Amino acid sequence: MHGEYKTPGGKLVRVDFDVVDEHLTDVVVSGDFFLYPEEALEAITQSLFGVSSTASESALAGRIGAAIPAGTEWLGSSPEALAIAVRRALTPESEVNA
Repeated sequence: MHGEYKTPGGKLVRVDFDVVDEHLTDVVVSGDFFLYPEEALEAITQSLFGVSSTASESALAGRIGAAIPAGTEWLGSSPEALAIAVRRALTPESEVNA
């Protein structure tokens, strides 16, 4: 599954993953945002492994935010933006275009 969200500032966040037994797996987070230290991306990505595919945007954002190491600078995106990208990937196209 693939989801994207372009933040109001114009930065893109992408997420790709599979769903197995209604849980996210094989998660890859990418985009044109700035993240320092870069290793924080691993913690952000890991926060989504095993999450229920029915989790709400706010639950996803909370989980992502809690995983971000102290002192991390994430410019051009946010836990909320990534959560939107995840929910977009999980939303059937028929619902998006309705």
